[in-house]
Amino acid sequence: MKKQDLLKEFDDELLEKLFGFCYARTKDSYEAEELCSDIVFALLKAANTEGEIESIYPFIWRVARNVYADFSDHRKKRSETVYDGDSEELFLKIADEDNSENTMEELSFMYRRIAFLTKAYREVMILFYLDGLSTAEIAKKQGTSEGAVRQRLFSARKKIKSEVEEMTDTYHKPVALDKINYVFWGTGKPSWGDPSKVCSRMFSHHVLWLCHKKPRTASEIAEELNVPTVYVEEELEILRKGENGEYGLLRRLENGKYGINFVLFDKEVFEKASALYTERLPKICDIILRYIEEHKEDYLAFPYLNKKVDMNLILWQQITKISSAFSENVKSILKEKHFADATELDRPYSIFGFEDHGKYYGGGMDGTYAENICGYSKVSINNIYISRIQAHFRYGHNISRDPQLQLAIRAIEGLDINSLTEQEKEHAAKSIECGYLYRDGDMLYTKILVTNISDIDRVFDISRGLRNGYFEEEAEFVAGKLAKLINSSIPEYLHNEWTFANVLANAPVLDAVVECLIEKGILVPPEDGIGAEGCWMSVEK
Repeated sequence: MKKQDLLKEFDDELLEKLFGFCYARTKDSYEAEELCSDIVFALLKAANTEGEIESIYPFIWRVARNVYADFSDHRKKRSETVYDGDSEELFLKIADEDNSENTMEELSFMYRRIAFLTKAYREVMILFYLDGLSTAEIAKKQGTSEGAVRQRLFSARKKIKSEVEEMTDTYHKPVALDKINYVFWGTGKPSWGDPSKVCSRMFSHHVLWLCHKKPRTASEIAEELNVPTVYVEEELEILRKGENGEYGLLRRLENGKYGINFVLFDKEVFEKASALYTERLPKICDIILRYIEEHKEDYLAFPYLNKKVDMNLILWQQITKISSAFSENVKSILKEKHFADATELDRPYSIFGFEDHGKYYGGGMDGTYAENICGYSKVSINNIYISRIQAHFRYGHNISRDPQLQLAIRAIEGLDINSLTEQEKEHAAKSIECGYLYRDGDMLYTKILVTNISDIDRVFDISRGLRNGYFEEEAEFVAGKLAKLINSSIPEYLHNEWTFANVLANAPVLDAVVECLIEKGILVPPEDGIGAEGCWMSVEK
């Protein structure tokens, strides 16, 4: 028969017999599967050649025995060259055979030292000593000159030789991975790529911390943390590329070192920056309280679409703008007098942060948007989250999958309870509980604030008025001090991100203003942190 006809003989019965042949000759099922695969592969190669087979089964078993012989030979050679046991036992064995007390220790140091070489040198060492390539072959593989390869080999040998003498101290040095955590804030569209998501391990935190202090090479970080350079290099690239490959927590500088790529305050700098604001909080709060009282009727006169509104909901909607009025004054002065030459950022999403020192500073604002839903062509919904308020939803929330929000949209002009299905009534109850709706007789109405989309640009106009002439003298002082702190604590290449430094300095102000207004009876927080407070929407028919 022809060799091509071998394929017709492959069935479950033959494969079982081949596996049984292999299992009887190997130490476990994994090795048996490996040998069986080799035999099948050899038979498939034979089936793709020309020629005749006198007898099919003798041929199959002859191939099987030949493959097994090769397999046994490779296994024997491997056992002679590869040690699967404890490495320290191996070093001791070598030391005993060499009759040298220092051999084991020197070998141990040598192997560890190779791991600390930077990638370019380590790769050359591996290709030359382990893969057996010539310097010419390595040069071709790396796309460089043979002279460069020889130089790297020489430098690598020299580095190991000179540092072996110092390895006793390094070997006993503990890995310095004490707990370091960060608080990351962001602005823009995180779906574009949030680089903080790749910084989830303590090792990442330490690499970031060292590069934040000053730009470092992989070797410098490896020495500092007592971690092999190969791991550091990989981590540096992960942190450099970030989530989307375009925006990372680190940047590679022209000198080959890695530096911080976003505004990051350590505890000391954060405390200095925030103190510039917190020391002026009494005056800030007094001005805010007077402003709210003076403009109460203006706030209530805004054309909300709700059946009824109250001042409490309006102020919760406005609170982030109210509390940031002072920092906006500072920002204007910083831009005009201290960072006028800094280029403006053009990035879909940016992050900034500080060393976590156990204090929480609320929060943020997230929004979502939908079209052609619940009788409206456009719907935009926002909510804030701070220490007193939990978020109803986060950025990009899908309104079409949220029946409670849909009921809030449908109830803007009123919704008859009797028109609802039993399932919708269940959702309505939950919507009332979380603050989206309230009941008036047999009707449901939207409790969260609603405006026309055409009015969305002027929703915060009244609160923005606080920026005009209310804090000028104090803002000048803070701006001057903060500019000096930014220049001394942030790399020059990040000075165009000075606005984020100002946001961080202002971090304690929002919660402080909220607590002041609650204490004065101006604000009433939602029970358990969830309600209509801090949530609003804009719609278009």
